[in-house]
Amino acid sequence: MRKFMVVLDDSRECLNAMRFAAMRASHTGGGVAILAIIPPDEFNHWIGVGELMRAEARERIEVHFEVFAKWMRDKQNIDPELVIREGEPLSEIIAHVNEDPEIGVLVLGAGMDSKGPGPLVSQLSKQSGSLPVPITIVPGDLSKERLEAIT
Repeated sequence: MRKFMVVLDDSRECLNAMRFAAMRASHTGGGVAILAIIPPDEFNHWIGVGELMRAEARERIEVHFEVFAKWMRDKQNIDPELVIREGEPLSEIIAHVNEDPEIGVLVLGAGMDSKGPGPLVSQLSKQSGSLPVPITIVPGDLSKERLEAIT
């Protein structure tokens, strides 16, 4: 089965990337892998605090994931999988794409402000020639209707 991998974060454009991945998976008989990344701790010298921060981050991720997962199950008949990794976002995305042979497409949402599409889109676009899968970049301001027409 081919999976569409999408990165879960707090950005507005993440919503359209999730919608796109779920609709494409639904229309093509694929699956969705949602990757969430916990950045490296800045408090490594306080082990107890670091562990508590990781646990809280995982809990927030799981709650955020459930919102998207419920919509995917109810509206698109897709049961997404959640993958949580720790580290620098760029390297963790690349590592996961390389480690999971079922991932067929990496879906990213592009920012809509004057700062550009966002750091992940910019960085991964530069490395797209060396990735084992294509990248689909979804504009953050596409309407639901336009997304449905495209997928």
